[in-house]
Amino acid sequence: MYSSAKGDDVANHLTPEELSKELGLDREEVIRICIEEAVPIYQGKIDKSLFQAQLEASSASRASAA
Repeated sequence: MYSSAKGDDVANHLTPEELSKELGLDREEVIRICIEEAVPIYQGKIDKSLFQAQLEASSASRASAA
């Protein structure tokens, strides 16, 4: 199993339900973001790191466009 540099063994691939609970978003919002930002949902799971990075990048680009 992959361990991060910090040494904590936290699951990185989560279901939309798990990810929505962790990030405080609706499940539908998580799926919408995945579709809009081309974050893959593979076998019902989403890479948490990729999702968060894409979410931050899209938020930053929207803030600079405003």
